[in-house]
Amino acid sequence: PILASAHENGCICLWSTQGNLVKELLPFSKYPSVPLTALCTDISAKMLLAGSKEGHIMCWSIASFLEDPQNSKNQIKEELCWRAHSNEVVALFHEEEKNVVVTASIDGSVRLWHAMDGYYLGYFGQPRKFELPDIRRLILPCDVNNFPTIIKEESKHVEKKKFEYPLMLDRDK
Repeated sequence: PILASAHENGCICLWSTQGNLVKELLPFSKYPSVPLTALCTDISAKMLLAGSKEGHIMCWSIASFLEDPQNSKNQIKEELCWRAHSNEVVALFHEEEKNVVVTASIDGSVRLWHAMDGYYLGYFGQPRKFELPDIRRLILPCDVNNFPTIIKEESKHVEKKKFEYPLMLDRDK
């Protein structure tokens, strides 16, 4: 088993049950790292979902990594990112059988999304019934104006390298 923790710097840490850090994830995003506020997985632990303080949902494929965490070939791949709310995400739930993600925000809204592509399906309290199999029409909630982003294999997050720049006094300058 692996334990996951979400952090203020936007990082997700995966831990062994002995308390050892196994892996550290930083979301690939065009936005700066923001605090993560919610985490969940599907029942079979194939996907890891995280919600942020700015209302984004990020989705990683973790199945191959969990089969053998020691094998460096088994990577965790971020697959999807979308804006779910205009405010902080406080809860996430993945319903594997229906293939939907339920998100809740600090503003009290609860929304339903298609798990594989981040398409908006509706909100709890809406007058019409949810059309779960109908994802042909791409709509967005009124407070969100960004469509889901599918993360391509070649756009992996580049880890920051640390460089040392010692201070040197140059009397000529």
